[in-house]
Amino acid sequence: MNRSRRHAFGNVSKTVVLLAGIGGLFVMVGRFVGGPGGAAVGLVLGLVIVGVSYWFSDRIAIKAAGARPLAEADAPQFHAMVAELAGRAGLPVPRLYLSPSPQPNAFATGRSPSRAAVAVTQGLLDVCTPDEVRGVVAHELAHIRNRDILIGSVAAAIATGIGFIANMAMFSGLLGSDDEDDRNPFAMLLVALVAPIAATILQLALSRSREYEADRAGAAILGDPEPLARALLKLEVVAGRTPMHLQPAQASAYIVNPLTGRQRNFSQLFLTHPPIEERVARLRAGSFREPEPARAGA
Repeated sequence: MNRSRRHAFGNVSKTVVLLAGIGGLFVMVGRFVGGPGGAAVGLVLGLVIVGVSYWFSDRIAIKAAGARPLAEADAPQFHAMVAELAGRAGLPVPRLYLSPSPQPNAFATGRSPSRAAVAVTQGLLDVCTPDEVRGVVAHELAHIRNRDILIGSVAAAIATGIGFIANMAMFSGLLGSDDEDDRNPFAMLLVALVAPIAATILQLALSRSREYEADRAGAAILGDPEPLARALLKLEVVAGRTPMHLQPAQASAYIVNPLTGRQRNFSQLFLTHPPIEERVARLRAGSFREPEPARAGA
């Protein structure tokens, strides 16, 4: 089993464990709060979150980015470039989306290579040279081939769902009134704990090594690490000056941290990106030949 296949198998295994663990956690919490009846409610709620996270994680990520489908007629050269790189990577051509954000960035999402999508921002197309865009797309295709998109999309959707449920609970009559002075302090404490809990889920599910591996594999797809290295350096600088309005739980999907321009107490908790300087150093010091495909009968 080669490096990419081992990485992909590990991500599938982690996704199964994560989904099972989240379902079990909701059952345990429900039983603790409401006894056997609460356990049943927790089971239903857990199944809903697990199901939505698995089946609709790509839609959640694309909607969070405000992205729209990018038709081939609107960007024929970009479509041709992605198709060529997908062929090099041995992948089906992913669906393409464009986010109107001026911040240069990109992400991949989906349950599998056959259902994958790549979204780029308008800022990426405006700021980067064609070679640098190729480097970014190759990185995202490497995430698809390694099935990072499966575990990443599911973990982000679960973290987003936990935050949504906690906020609904906070503003419901069960935890306090609508008057800020009369709100239950326990509800406020719950919401204060939600971000660290959701962030912990992401940190446990995702590792920074996946970005190093996607950099390595993306450079191998291109046959040259330099376009991606230059793109990473450029994206970090411009992203820091161009804030993106995004739910922190979704930030881990992007090639560079999209929240560097925001000053939020909890935003740093969700970071799963290694330092850009280290990524560039590894790119420029590494070896990037793709292994030759096995011959039939060999």
